[in-house]
Amino acid sequence: MSKVFMIAEVGINHNGDMAIARKLIDMAAETGCDAVKFQKRNIDKVYTQEYLAGHRESPWGNTQRAQKDGLEFSKLQYDEIDAYCKNLNIKWSASAWDVDSQKFLQNYDLTFNKVASAMITHADLLREIAGEGRHTYISTGMSTFNDIDRAVKIFKDKDCPFTLLHAVSTYPCDDEDCNLNMIKTLREKYGCEVGYSGHERGITPSLAAATLGATAIERHITLDRTMYGSDQSASLEKEGIRRLVRDVRNMSKILGAGEKVILPAEKDCANKLRYFNVDDFTW
Repeated sequence: MSKVFMIAEVGINHNGDMAIARKLIDMAAETGCDAVKFQKRNIDKVYTQEYLAGHRESPWGNTQRAQKDGLEFSKLQYDEIDAYCKNLNIKWSASAWDVDSQKFLQNYDLTFNKVASAMITHADLLREIAGEGRHTYISTGMSTFNDIDRAVKIFKDKDCPFTLLHAVSTYPCDDEDCNLNMIKTLREKYGCEVGYSGHERGITPSLAAATLGATAIERHITLDRTMYGSDQSASLEKEGIRRLVRDVRNMSKILGAGEKVILPAEKDCANKLRYFNVDDFTW
């Protein structure tokens, strides 16, 4: 079992506050995550004007536009995120929700891209991402096999490396809905690496995903699950992400190589319990 790539999904849990964003990056680095991930939108491209004018109570005002604007970071703030992550030696990326946002992310030397489940049917965006040739994690929540087929074809046609992420897009996801055997199904159907983007309340399904061969695990993180935001309740606080990373890292040791061997300590035990010397015994 190779090392699982652990992605701490900040998403929009920063609530538009750079101080919170820095604390979440600190949390990811301190708990041993490999990367942090944000979300990037041009809200005028993603949403209709009618939707943005609609009512929405939030800390930033009482319209959808005020709420969406409040959750977006500027170029200057992303420059700060880039420098902050480099200083902590942790990778970062963001899932773009429109082509302009993906082009914006090209300002940075990112090591990977991410396709959110909501964007797996956005063919123009997929072509833009695949054209960069960076390793891309593609979440498959809310998707049919036809949706995944079309996305995979775009990345294969562009010769862009990718990993599919099994996901169930409910926030939070109940344990009985996790359907982790899809990891095996996706791996066999598409012949590629498969990971898991989890939205459950705890860590057990994510650990189970590691035992099923997930090569990447992505989980939302938060300072406090009671904070404002639609993703907070499906996120892990510091102790949760620390335990998850620790236990996933131990998983390769626990699972072993799958080869039948007798350990030296077992030989000593056998010599005591079997009443003969195992080195001398023959059938």
